[in-house]
Amino acid sequence: MAAAKQVNIAIIGAGGVGKCFLGQLETLAQRRPSPKLVLTYISTSKKAIYNSDYAAIAINDVSSKLASSSQVPLAPPKLIEYLKSSGSKTVLVDNTSSQDVADAYPLFLGNGISIVTPNKKAFSGSYKLWQDIFSAAEQSGAKVYHESSVGAGLPVISTLNDLVNTGDEVTKIEGVFSGTMSFLFNSFAPTSGKGGQWSAEVRKAKELGYTEPDPRDDLNGLDVARKLTILARLAGLEVESPTSFPVQSLIPKELESVATGDEFLEKLPAFDSQMEETKAAAEKEGKVVRFVGSIDVASKQVKVGLEKFDLSHPIAALKGSDNIISFYTKRYGSNPLIIQGAGAGGEVTAMGVTSDLIKVLSQVA
Repeated sequence: MAAAKQVNIAIIGAGGVGKCFLGQLETLAQRRPSPKLVLTYISTSKKAIYNSDYAAIAINDVSSKLASSSQVPLAPPKLIEYLKSSGSKTVLVDNTSSQDVADAYPLFLGNGISIVTPNKKAFSGSYKLWQDIFSAAEQSGAKVYHESSVGAGLPVISTLNDLVNTGDEVTKIEGVFSGTMSFLFNSFAPTSGKGGQWSAEVRKAKELGYTEPDPRDDLNGLDVARKLTILARLAGLEVESPTSFPVQSLIPKELESVATGDEFLEKLPAFDSQMEETKAAAEKEGKVVRFVGSIDVASKQVKVGLEKFDLSHPIAALKGSDNIISFYTKRYGSNPLIIQGAGAGGEVTAMGVTSDLIKVLSQVA
């Protein structure tokens, strides 16, 4: 088969990660002149830019052009039709967290359009969607990569795939999968020193931009549960959904239904004693408390919640908003393979997406 001289790139999502990815795409296109990377479509939830003749869209000023564009995004079936008709290999880069876009992945892949994405919802939604995505890719030959759906730019998924595909037996996966939760507990229950009040640390995390606009979206544990679902499935467990196993929420029952994130933060100090008791109980044992996810492959147990760790444990010693993921396997014995580093942030998340794009290019071009 003759090598593709051109690969078209279609992007959905131009927010935090999307803007960082555009910068990295521009650099990649300059560094790798072959195959030629041509941006042919880009959209946000309300605006889009594309040309009926597939003329290249200049990457360097695309954000400002997008803001003033009068074109609207194409619905997935129309977008597939448009991308397929170009005659060139196409990679869809989904930089959103949209369930609607995720639900259309089997359609894109079934039509030969490869996908790279940090969108967790595609791979942690229903088990049927998971199966449909990979069977569509297998049938058409299109590629799908989602490294940044767990651990931003950290090589978590590629490492797990390498372990499984080379025949190692993964027995357990354990770690801190949330930059927000990492920051919160490293401040609230440090290995040395006193640590701050729980509500004050949550407020600080929000002011520093570590939490979602409503911190309850982090404190409910669902973000970590989605990541665990993805890894459990890659390890061979048929996990139905992120709500099909125990997930501990750190939202006091009384504050689950308050109207806004701001109101939640105002009322949270009244519940500080609950978390103080948890911290004190761990300290009595000479331990610290951390918010972790674990997958026991043998017993098929997946859970998310608070655990106590000795001060010497790698999970206890984590700093800042770093993630740490430990793979216990037959080959690695009692010492796990550990991946640690920044698990959040636009540039590192986009790096995982760009890295996936390079993998696709090596296979389709």
